[in-house]
Amino acid sequence: MPVFRLTDQLAFPDPALAEDGLLAIGGDLSVPRLLLAYRSGIFPWFGEDDPLLWWSPPERALLHPGHLHLSARTRRSLRNQPFEIRFDTVFEQVIGHCSEVPRPGQDGTWITPEMGEAYVALHRAGHAHSVEAWRNGALRGGLYGVSLGGAFFGESMFSLEPEASRAALAALDVRLAEEGFLMLDGQLPHEGLLGYGFQCVPRALFLSELAEALRMEGRVGSWSDR
Repeated sequence: MPVFRLTDQLAFPDPALAEDGLLAIGGDLSVPRLLLAYRSGIFPWFGEDDPLLWWSPPERALLHPGHLHLSARTRRSLRNQPFEIRFDTVFEQVIGHCSEVPRPGQDGTWITPEMGEAYVALHRAGHAHSVEAWRNGALRGGLYGVSLGGAFFGESMFSLEPEASRAALAALDVRLAEEGFLMLDGQLPHEGLLGYGFQCVPRALFLSELAEALRMEGRVGSWSDR
């Protein structure tokens, strides 16, 4: 399996060359490189003691906005005890909480301090956003991700009480559908995402849909005033 070493040049290999998902090593987490990665269907993922690794998995979790599935129990809970939903008001708090929550099938968290700083910079540049579930003036759950054109790339989510992260995900799904987004990327498929209605699609199909979504004109800047 070839793994490419990145240089200072702002470029990535063809993501189709990532046979088992791992495509490249090295480079940096600058805003321009992160934006190029997402536009190319690539994302960074590495542990605290690892080098900077870039991935384009052979299968991807993909949701078309407006098609999120929530269980009847969750819908009932959110209807009876709704959260206040906010966008982009405490991005750094959201990413901080997410850094404390491991992903399924993963030891520890992948959001290192270096990664956190990189996504805060991406947020300040108007490309990374948080969806927040509040109750009684306290942040109880949320998620964050990256928006480009008609694509939203979900990164991580957290809950401090039951249903809080689901409330944020449901609000994001509604917002993306209302604004004409074509796709919500869940990155690596796993049982939890598939239960929400995400589809496990091959990389070639994901990249084709991504190319279409990127042809849309996206809005750069805070979502707090939407």
